[in-house]
Amino acid sequence: MNRLLTVLSALAVLSAAACSLPEQTPPPLQPHTEQKGPVGPVPPGLERYYGQPLNWGPCAPYATTESDRASYADPGLECARVEVPMDYAEPQGQVITLGVLRSPAADQPQKVGSLLINPGGPGASGMSTAASLAGSARNSALGERFDLIGFDPRGIGASEPAVRCLTDQERDAKRLDSDADTSPSGVAETEQEERDYANKCAERTGAKLLANVGTREVAKDMDVLRSALGDEKLSYLGYSYGTRIGAEYAEQFPGNVRAMVLDGAIDPGQSAIDTLVAQGAGFQQAFDDFAAWCAARQQCSLGHDPKAAPAQFQQIVRPLADDPVRAGDGRELSYSDATMAAIQALYAPSLWEQLDGGLSELRQGSGRSLLTLADSYFSRDEQGRYPNTNDAFDAVHCVDDQRVLDPEQRREADRRYREAAPFLDDGNPPSAARDMCAFWPVPVTGEPTEPEVGALPPTLVISTTGDPATPYEAGVKLAEALHGHLLTYEGTRHTIFLQGVTCVDDAATKYLIDLAVPANGARCAEK
Repeated sequence: MNRLLTVLSALAVLSAAACSLPEQTPPPLQPHTEQKGPVGPVPPGLERYYGQPLNWGPCAPYATTESDRASYADPGLECARVEVPMDYAEPQGQVITLGVLRSPAADQPQKVGSLLINPGGPGASGMSTAASLAGSARNSALGERFDLIGFDPRGIGASEPAVRCLTDQERDAKRLDSDADTSPSGVAETEQEERDYANKCAERTGAKLLANVGTREVAKDMDVLRSALGDEKLSYLGYSYGTRIGAEYAEQFPGNVRAMVLDGAIDPGQSAIDTLVAQGAGFQQAFDDFAAWCAARQQCSLGHDPKAAPAQFQQIVRPLADDPVRAGDGRELSYSDATMAAIQALYAPSLWEQLDGGLSELRQGSGRSLLTLADSYFSRDEQGRYPNTNDAFDAVHCVDDQRVLDPEQRREADRRYREAAPFLDDGNPPSAARDMCAFWPVPVTGEPTEPEVGALPPTLVISTTGDPATPYEAGVKLAEALHGHLLTYEGTRHTIFLQGVTCVDDAATKYLIDLAVPANGARCAEK
């Protein structure tokens, strides 16, 4: 299943309409300790966590990537660690910590409260997202009234201990292996690699953490964080997979919800296979939009007939399955990376020109530009280092979703995916190879069910008509399940709030501040 990508690169600016305050540089924040909890109901046995003091200080020690090191140097940010139990069934047992980053509200006397942010993945850093938003947010209505809170979910980023499966060198090698051979021997080889991967995750992470990284636990962590921050009710912004966290929280703690914006929704009742197929159809729709855009240009790597674009794409990338091409610095572009590069570019039209150029370059025998896109997908930096986002994605997915253990079910799922996304069909027969979750060392802790939320304050779901990763209908279904309100955005991209579309930004910001939901049937569109 393709990763539900984060929105870090898209969350660069707030819309001009939402930015009403003059530009300001905050003074450096001084280290200090706060104890604002416990606030609100406290589950039995968790008193020490809900009432814990938070020691706020500089964020630099929390950085785990080069980009974090730059953004966390902002003197207006402060960071802390929040303690939570490794296993909520054993609250007196092992303690783990979550990294938390705060951009304080510019207008503290008029502050509404904290706004917790999760950018998706699963496996992405909420701390990085909040840091990337902080500069623009300080001069916006949202940053004026809320402390922006980014947290790294358990096992991820600055949280400790971290999920670890592969070294950087092992990740590079895995990307070069396209697993295109679907013959019995090829399937056996692929499954052995998946089994080895699962074993490495267990050895390097530990079964106890792997068993407790699911969405069920992250929702409980958010309630601890809500109380420790001093908020009686939770205000939450979740993108992509972050919408699943929001739905889980709403089911577990409906009485603790103040407001939720859920953008790029996952259908909570959909099976893993059906989600995969729906996502494939979403990528195909986005590819068709890209092909139409490209065909209208004077030069197009796929030619000027959009209907022929899938075949042209396959003609360009399929040879890589047998013969990767040079991509500079001693590296090669594999078939797998070429398709991941395309998927990365389909998340936003701003990347379409780079994809077109990369495909043209590949026709000439160079994979440099497409490899750059694939590196962005996997968050590989220039020094060849990866965050643990990819490992964490697998760890969460394998405990959140029901596993497919029957090879024939796997084959049928692959057949359906190829049918839904023909541009990604490598030309081989569907594969019966089971993924790493079939060999995962700990049991599943979640299941796809529509949340039963009871009495819940109004929530806001934003769904984009041409979202390639989380198709529009998933947002419709989530809004219905939460008895919430739906805001439709007409466009082709993955998630949209706080990405410069005034209509969306104004509506969702007003909701978060004033709890005023958009009118039924509200729609925004690309200008």
